[in-house]
Amino acid sequence: MGPLLPSDAADCAVLERLLFAEDDPWTARMFRDELTAGHFYLAARDGADGGRLVGYGGLALLAGPGNAGQPAETEIHTIGVHPEQQGRGVGRRLLAGLLRHADELRAAVFLEVRTDNEVALELYRSTGFERLGVRRNYYRPSGADAFTMRRPPSTG
Repeated sequence: MGPLLPSDAADCAVLERLLFAEDDPWTARMFRDELTAGHFYLAARDGADGGRLVGYGGLALLAGPGNAGQPAETEIHTIGVHPEQQGRGVGRRLLAGLLRHADELRAAVFLEVRTDNEVALELYRSTGFERLGVRRNYYRPSGADAFTMRRPPSTG
């Protein structure tokens, strides 16, 4: 695991089209814009020598710590893992890296996930996320619903 680089944007866009073709996949420019905005992004690569990109994940700081001890808030913008690498812990490692960063900020973490994505739902539940509600027709153009989920700030 390491930082996602602007030079990875085109590879991210290829993975997006492979993974999310029915739900308006992100473009290379969108990934570059996320990095330019200062969001925290990780890359997973095959091989110890920093080989091909096989996954990515991004976390945005939505709000810093507020008055009266209000925690910071972050949001997972995306996690994607190449189909050939799914089921090998890549997504779990990406998520763990994003959550470590949120924990350093003592931030609550929010996300949206398709209601029919059982693998992702189980991953998120196993790492302390709870469902808050449903966003109907959240994903476009497919019209798939999403659960909004939250993990409270770390107390450690």
